Amino acid sequence: MIFRLLRILVITTSFFFLTGFMPLFSIVGPSMTALTSGNVYKAGAQFFINQSIEKQTGKTSLTLVKDEINKKIQKKSVNDDLRKLVEKRINITRKTIENQNLQKLIKKRINVTRSIIKLNKTTQ
Repeated sequence: MIFRLLRILVITTSFFFLTGFMPLFSIVGPSMTALTSGNVYKAGAQFFINQSIEKQTGKTSLTLVKDEINKKIQKKSVNDDLRKLVEKRINITRKTIENQNLQKLIKKRINVTRSIIKLNKTTQ
């Protein structure tokens, strides 16, 4: 009798796993919630929300959350790259402006020094 019951259980279990009957796994989560918390309403709501997400997006809720996190990480990476590029260009521009200001300052000092020594009329 026990052997016969075991055989039926093995055949039924193999039917679920070998035929690709995957809705079983979508029921396992809410049923575990119902068993552990004792809240059937919460488990039912979880099941219906997961089904509606899958119907609208074609993805499971876990895959949807994973994809959204990856999008935010990529967006942050792009923002960081853009920020680094802008900072690099700002530093290059600052150096260029500092060099131009330094050259203007040097020319001004040369002119002041020439005027002090009265070399404006002489040529080099």
